[in-house]
Amino acid sequence: MQHDLASAPHKASGEYKSVNFAQKLGLIHERWTPKVIAEMNDYQFKLVKIEGEFLWHQHAETDEAFIVLEGALRIDFRDGHVRLSAGEMFVVPKGLEHKPFAETEVKLLLIEPRGVLNTGDEGGERTAVNDVWI
Repeated sequence: MQHDLASAPHKASGEYKSVNFAQKLGLIHERWTPKVIAEMNDYQFKLVKIEGEFLWHQHAETDEAFIVLEGALRIDFRDGHVRLSAGEMFVVPKGLEHKPFAETEVKLLLIEPRGVLNTGDEGGERTAVNDVWI
C-alpha cells in the first residue's frame, strides 16, 4: 500500500503528526498479528504484541529486525538463542530458522520489507493478514 504525502498517516489536515507507539499499541487487542504503522521506501514498520511460543520459521529473502519496546523476548535458533530486553534489538539474517518466545506479553517493533508474512516460509493457521494499517 503506497501513501502519497497528502494522504499519509503522519499528515492530517495540513499538520504533520508523529507516530505514537503507546497510542498505536492501544489499538492492538490480539497477539501475533503485526500491524503496519509506517513505511519507508519498501520497508514497513510494524507493531505487534506477543506472548507464548511462536513456530519455527524463516524468511528466505529478507532479514527481519526485532526491536523490544516493552518486556523480554527470547529468539530461539537451532543452535542457540538471543535474549532481548526493552530498548534492545536484534536482526535475524535471512534464511536463519528462528522461533520467538515471550514468557509474558512483549511489545515489539518489527522492520521488514512490505509483503513479508509473519510465518515466513512456514505458513499455516498462525499466518496473520498482511499489510493491515493502524
